[in-house]
Amino acid sequence: MNTHGSAPRPRRPRARRRSSLAPVALAGGLVAGGLLSVAAAPNPGGPQGEGFQYGRTVGVRLQNSSIVVSGSGVGAKSDGYRVKRPCWYEPGKSAEDMLKSQQDVRAWWFHVNPGKTEEDYQKSIKQFEDKVGEQGRWWTPAYNAADPNGMSCWTGLQGAVWVPQGQTPPAGITMQELMDIARAALTVPEPTIKLSPDAKSYVNLPTWVWLEGVGATTRSVTATLPGVMSATVTATLGSIKIDPGTKDDTRAEVRTNCGTTGHPYVKGSTDFQCGVKYLRSSADLQPPVYHLTVTTVWPVTGQGNNLGGGAVAPFVYDPNYAPVQASATRDVPVGEVQSVVQP
Repeated sequence: MNTHGSAPRPRRPRARRRSSLAPVALAGGLVAGGLLSVAAAPNPGGPQGEGFQYGRTVGVRLQNSSIVVSGSGVGAKSDGYRVKRPCWYEPGKSAEDMLKSQQDVRAWWFHVNPGKTEEDYQKSIKQFEDKVGEQGRWWTPAYNAADPNGMSCWTGLQGAVWVPQGQTPPAGITMQELMDIARAALTVPEPTIKLSPDAKSYVNLPTWVWLEGVGATTRSVTATLPGVMSATVTATLGSIKIDPGTKDDTRAEVRTNCGTTGHPYVKGSTDFQCGVKYLRSSADLQPPVYHLTVTTVWPVTGQGNNLGGGAVAPFVYDPNYAPVQASATRDVPVGEVQSVVQP
């Protein structure tokens, strides 16, 4: 027999979920449609849910979730990383708290179930009464609304699942998935390219390349399931790559000793280590410029921590994520150096 109790599977016409369960009361009011969505522990504050990125392009947008996402790596343009599973269960209320939340919205239950009797109501909450005194939590579903499959995945989950203490239900969120959520929210700034010469370069003249305004070279995001566990991913600027705008080696030579941000030009310097030397004019190109692209490369590491709410032990987790990369492009017109021959 399965040790995980589950609330009756709700009817799901189209993409909308309906449930015979009463809604759970939250700090912000009742959850529309009767969806059970509860917090595992007091909220530590900070941005969460749909608003954690404040309207910018995101790789994850949490819905009906108590996960809090924060950090210096939140808020720029997403690199498109997707959370592998777009829905999951999260640990929520204890048996006693869940029962109380259902009793608190008794009037609402009768409002959305016209014609039902007191006996019907008592039957609907019996599943919660039966768990009082047991050690465990009701787990409830959440999903990534940024994923086009998020809602359909979510509607396939039960409205609530009872899970004994120390266990995780099928589809229950794991440390790796929490870390994937943090990774999907991780962003780095787009580079600002500086060149010397700036407006136009010339054949065989070194074009120095460096970046400006990168700011902090370490960016991190932490996804926290309050009272249960947290996962942090950190991106550290490791290098830059230069694409001169041509694959033809007879047109350009690239110097790649750039460090993390390139080397600004210093007047009179001949130590050219980072940039491009164009060997042919851009006059024959359409348009007559080279599209120079600089990409910053940020290797990513991860770490997870137990917050006292589950069986996950503190550990360092190396997920082998591919580096985060951000690119910018500049148009570089390259001319020939004109010489005058004296008679």
